[in-house]
Amino acid sequence: MKIFLHLILLVGIVAACKPKAESPADTAEISSIPAEAPKEGDVIISFGSCNKQDSEQVLWDDINQESSDMWIWLGDNIYGDSEDPAVLSEKYEMQLQNQEYQTLLRSTPIVGTWDDHDYGKNDAGKELASKKISRDLLFQFLDLDKSNPAWEREGAYTAHDLDKNGIKIKVILLDSRYFRDAVHKKNGRYKASVGADILGEAQWTWLDSLLTRNDADVHLIANGIQIIAEDHKYEKWANFPAARQRLFALLQTKNVNRPILMSGDRHLSELSAIQLEGLELPLYDITSSGLTHSYRNYSGEKNQHRIGEVTATKSYGVLVLNQTGKDSIRVELRFMGDGRKILQSFQLFPA
Repeated sequence: MKIFLHLILLVGIVAACKPKAESPADTAEISSIPAEAPKEGDVIISFGSCNKQDSEQVLWDDINQESSDMWIWLGDNIYGDSEDPAVLSEKYEMQLQNQEYQTLLRSTPIVGTWDDHDYGKNDAGKELASKKISRDLLFQFLDLDKSNPAWEREGAYTAHDLDKNGIKIKVILLDSRYFRDAVHKKNGRYKASVGADILGEAQWTWLDSLLTRNDADVHLIANGIQIIAEDHKYEKWANFPAARQRLFALLQTKNVNRPILMSGDRHLSELSAIQLEGLELPLYDITSSGLTHSYRNYSGEKNQHRIGEVTATKSYGVLVLNQTGKDSIRVELRFMGDGRKILQSFQLFPA
């Protein structure tokens, strides 16, 4: 795939401040410049994943300072790793009792999906026996309104609207666990499973309906695992080539307004992009992972679709959107570290 030369790297990676000792990767050193306060007209969406409820959580005070219009959980919101609902409930409650997270709860709408550790078992799919009660516990944690139709169906997929300052944003949260077919490993690497699915037909139908409406200026489409990256050996949509292509085809045939994919899982943050035939704009996948822990032994990893560098320190993501003209919306992505320091920043749109 071609490199997007028109993507502007807004903030260089400045070596004025070295990464913390627990994050030895030197691919994304922390800038010495903290983020500015939000400007009038900005719409702020913050997000992250991979959060151990019993670990030190140093980023919530920074996230609270973002004054976000929405927080999106991208999975592994706790490390439940149990099929016992009592264990999961206890761990969710521990997270809810975190004082800085309570501040976020009081000030910011919170939505989210899950990945494997909050689902209940590492790398699990539709075979998990406890998935129904686990889903209900997730919705309780997210305080999903009981009137939301998601409570009446299987799976944890939901959609949410954010309309502010003349910008309409559709947040589509996919469930890549509840209906996911089995995948197999060989020599420690997941093999592509031809014909295997991730979403299940009911969720595909629901997604098709949302994308057919195409009623937002920006569509954020989030799930737990990476969608564009295909070179690493871990969980990813590329292990399900038919499902990955089906998603891309949906975006193409519906000509969706400014779709942006989002993912977690990897204990690193990076931006990937491809150009789909028929779409004027590049398709991005924002991976934001490592709220309480990061890829400590990271020494490099191939991603032919990566733009910029890998951030292998604890981080969260921020999207800043503002209207620059009648039909023009500027979308900036920031990967943020402790102290609200900008690790990387990209202008996604206008591309």
